[in-house]
Amino acid sequence: MVIKQPQEASIYIHIPFCDFICYYCDFNKVFIEDQPVDAYIELLLKEMRLTLAAHASEKIKTIYIGGGTPSSLSPKQLDRLLQGIRELIPQSVEEFTIECNPNNLLDQQRLTVMKNYGVDRLSIGVQSFDDKVLKKIGRKHTGEDAKVAIANARKVGFENISIDLIFRLPGQDLADFKDTLNQALDLELPHYATYSLILEHKTIFYNLQRQGRLHLPSEDVEADMYDLALETFKKHGLAQYEISNFAKPGLESKHNLMYWQNNHYFGFGAGAYGYIDNDRYHNNGPIQQYMAPLQADKLPIFQRHLVPLSEQIEEELFLGLRLNQGVSDAKFKAKYGYSLRDVYGRVIDEQIAKGLMAEVAGYVRLTEKGRFFGNDVFAEFLLDDRT
Repeated sequence: MVIKQPQEASIYIHIPFCDFICYYCDFNKVFIEDQPVDAYIELLLKEMRLTLAAHASEKIKTIYIGGGTPSSLSPKQLDRLLQGIRELIPQSVEEFTIECNPNNLLDQQRLTVMKNYGVDRLSIGVQSFDDKVLKKIGRKHTGEDAKVAIANARKVGFENISIDLIFRLPGQDLADFKDTLNQALDLELPHYATYSLILEHKTIFYNLQRQGRLHLPSEDVEADMYDLALETFKKHGLAQYEISNFAKPGLESKHNLMYWQNNHYFGFGAGAYGYIDNDRYHNNGPIQQYMAPLQADKLPIFQRHLVPLSEQIEEELFLGLRLNQGVSDAKFKAKYGYSLRDVYGRVIDEQIAKGLMAEVAGYVRLTEKGRFFGNDVFAEFLLDDRT
């Protein structure tokens, strides 16, 4: 008798509510005032209950609550959400993360609730320590608020803390970003993520750009900022393990690694995506359209896509090449029955010849030069008729 081993999967939970709307954000979100937050939480827990009951063999490795702004929930609402999650997933997980804004952590109430329910990692959206820059991007906290928030988290007992920083922001120059990096590193956190600003459709910044009213640093300055981040984090003992992420050894984001290694994950909440058994599904995004099916005991999924083998392989490369370690040939062959060179031999040789890729210890990975041209390299791995 063959005993089926449980699959490892992660859980992403989407809280679409925000205290304010940042000018660059295109995630599924709404201003929290006058929204049916309590009802949303109960129906979100119902969605989890319905889905997890049908996937009892999945072993949950990580939980990540994102948004929106999960920390915009009141302490009472946060308590109900986390209590419900713990009733559904009583077993311990390897990592339990919540995204927070600094302005919600200026006292310890929410932090205490999180700690009581086993949250062990915080991802705090700091973005910059320059108050003028923060104001220009629509943030409501100051650089000092961010430091107070982190101090409060440490007082409650949180050690695994990550902060996000954005560069190429309006009004920001290289010196400003260097100062933000230095202030961030003075906090001696175990994990940092830094991203270049992307102008997404339907954002305030996108509309300002179309009107000629948004003035951003040049591409050359953007490249210099990224170079500065690489150099500065390295000097402080924080290894780059993914294009935008840096960590002390052993403190990489386990949840994000599940994505980049193309593993299974459940998506719960308005607008969330999930990927289970090669079934990629997408929930309704608008709050009422998300809630209505659940009130009728139905899942709020509006789109499913059974991912064919060729697409699975493409995604394995797109995601895995974001990691400094790259894509393991042995794991690729065990998963798909082909070696990397069986499928991509010509492309790999071409990219190695350009100095954009390397083969190291059984892994295919981007070189440092390749990371600057990542999207161009990824495009070469579209399979067309190679499978």
